[in-house]
Order: sequence, then structure tokens, then C-alpha cells
Amino acid sequence: MSEPSPLIRKHNARSIRARRIIALAAVPLAVACAERSVEPSAGSTLTLGTWGGENAAFIATDSVTHVHVGCTFGDLPAKIVLDKDGRFTTNGSYVLRAYPIYIGPRLPAQFSGQVVGKTLTFAVAVNDTVNKTVVALGPATVVLGREPNMGPCPVCAVPKKVP
Repeated sequence: MSEPSPLIRKHNARSIRARRIIALAAVPLAVACAERSVEPSAGSTLTLGTWGGENAAFIATDSVTHVHVGCTFGDLPAKIVLDKDGRFTTNGSYVLRAYPIYIGPRLPAQFSGQVVGKTLTFAVAVNDTVNKTVVALGPATVVLGREPNMGPCPVCAVPKKVP
């Protein structure tokens, strides 16, 4: 078998070099895209939609975020801002005595959590001013796009805005 001509060798070397440059340039781009889809940047917001799990729900709309843990529920602001690690802490209100008969009242609550990819793990600290104690709910894990499995407790209609 004969050796390729110098012109063909030069063309092949350029072609190989060009493919290496393209491949090396594509790696950071692919990594950046993958990181964006998995890890939020500081200041990004929680993705709107239904996040469901076992006896837990996190329903984020453009006007309110509605949360269920078991037969209780609460509301917090619609825009949940995440830090660079996908964490958040925000205040809202919560109803501990919601099902089977709504007794209320709405109580002050602090919601905290972390988003990793399409999974949100969260907890709620409710200041039960009726019983003069703090009630901890969670941690609960929900997944974006999954319907909540609430057992005997229904997921409520989402209110129009946080009271």
C-alpha cells in the first residue's frame, strides 16, 4: 500500500485538528447547559408548575405558591428566589387544622428548601400561635411534573393571592 501524498496528509492533519477544536469547544458548552438544567444560578426562581410526592405537594403559579404536607396546607409568595445552591427561605401562612374540617386559623410560617434538578426537598416551620408552639413539617420531597399522591387529603384549589 502506498503512502498518501503530502497534500492529502496535510488535509487530514487539518481535518483532525479542526475536529479536535470543535470537540474541545463543545465540551464546555455541553457542561454549561447541563449545569444550568440541574443547578440554578443565584437569583433564579423556582420553576412554575406542580411538584408532587407522597403526601406532599408544591404548586407554584405566577400569583401564589400553594403547599401541602399531609392534611395541612399553606401559601407563600409566587416568586421564590433561589440562591446559587438552589436553596430558599421565605415566609408565608399555614393552616394546620385543614382536613377533614377546616378549622384554621392561618398561622405565620417559614418555608425553606432546596432544588436539585427537578427535585425539591422542603420543610415548613409553623408558628402555632393558638397552642403557643412551633410545629415542624417535613422534610418532604416533591418532583416537578409529578402529580401529588395525597392519600385521603385532597389538594385544594390554589388561591388567587397570598393573604
